[in-house]
Order: sequence, then structure tokens, then C-alpha cells
Amino acid sequence: MAHSPVHRSAVIVAHGSPSDPESQETALRTLAGKVEAHMEGWRIGSATLAAKGRLEAEIGELGHPLIYPFFMARGWFTGQVLAKKARALGLRMLEPFGVEPGLVCCAQAELRTQLAQYGWEASETALVVAAHGSAISRTSADSAYGFARALHSGMGFTATRTGFIEQPPFLKDVAQGLGQAICLPYFAQQSGHMEDDVPGALAAAGFDGPMLPPFIAWTDTPALIAGSIERQGAALESAAS
Repeated sequence: MAHSPVHRSAVIVAHGSPSDPESQETALRTLAGKVEAHMEGWRIGSATLAAKGRLEAEIGELGHPLIYPFFMARGWFTGQVLAKKARALGLRMLEPFGVEPGLVCCAQAELRTQLAQYGWEASETALVVAAHGSAISRTSADSAYGFARALHSGMGFTATRTGFIEQPPFLKDVAQGLGQAICLPYFAQQSGHMEDDVPGALAAAGFDGPMLPPFIAWTDTPALIAGSIERQGAALESAAS
């Protein structure tokens, strides 16, 4: 006799937008649904920190979920804000999206698709990684630099530069004078930075190449998150047994 699958749960948590929390909530909910479609026997919820009370309500619905941070680095929000909430609620927090081992391969696939659409070769194209950065912590920048180095060594771009919105070197400075180039934004969600700051900095630099969407819109992102939750969840179960 076939057994019904055991239902496990996780909640994907992102920063969100304090000025427009509902649009980010809707986008994250859509992502959670796509992730759940890859995971038999799991329930996947979502919440942004910007939507007051949303995380607590989602945890109440899911019971005792794992916390999956949809953030790009082990930074202040994951290490302090979200970790503190998880401890207070007696929940386990997984590693954030930005340190996923498969993220570089996922990015390479997206970049190859973009190059093919334009009929470009990586050996004739520069790459600009646009990241948030932080005036408080080096973690955000270090994560972006490591990601850019991995992409450069794996694809052979003519040059790879990393520029930031909130710390030097600023994006508007590093994106100048590159000729044929692609911009990869190192951002999880379609935030105000993606809609205003990154395009504005690229325009100021005279950069006229294509810009990829944020990670939430990438084809392989749901499967990447699903695999990570299952893998990390299994490791926690094994350690507890």
C-alpha cells in the first residue's frame, strides 16, 4: 500500500519593500508556489520582513517550518534580524540564497542565453555585476565579489567589474567605457534598486547593453531553492537522529 507523503514545511523570507510591501509579497508568494511544485510532501510559504506580522502569520499556518532566507549574503538581516526571529520562535534557519553552490551555474546558463540572443561571444563581451553593497558590513560586497570572480573564471569575459549602489566603487563609475557588455544585477527581488537605482547608474555611465532580471525571475531559481531546502532539511534531520 502506498503511503501518503510526509508533509514538511519551509517559509521563504525576503526583505521586501516598506514603501510597497504587497507587490513584493505577491511576487514572493508566486515564487513559493513554483518551489513547492518541485517538492513532493512539502508545504512552502513566503513572507517579507517589510510586511508587518506576515512572517508570524505564515509560521502559524505552517506549524514548524524551516526558514529559508531569500537574501544574497550572510549579512546583517540574515545574521541578526532574521536569525533572532528564528531563535525566538524555536525554528531552524537555512543558508541564504546567495551562497547556494548551484547559483554560479544558474547564472552562467542565463548569461549564455543572453549572449546567444545577441549573437555575442563571451570572449568579446564584458560583464558588470551590479550589487547593493553596504556602508556597515563588508559581507554584502564580499559575496558579490566572490560571485563575480566565479563567473569570470568560468566564462572568459573580456573583463568583469563589480559596482555597488551604496558603497564604492559605485556602479556608475565601473560601468563606463566597456563597449559590448552585459549587466547582471546581484539582487534577489524586483526592488526599487532594480527599477530605479541600477538603471539610473547604468544610464549615467553610458552603458547601453542588456540587463538581466533579478534572481526571482530566473527560470532555474525555483528548482535551485527546492533542492537546497530538501538537502539542508535532510542534513538537519540526519544530525538530529
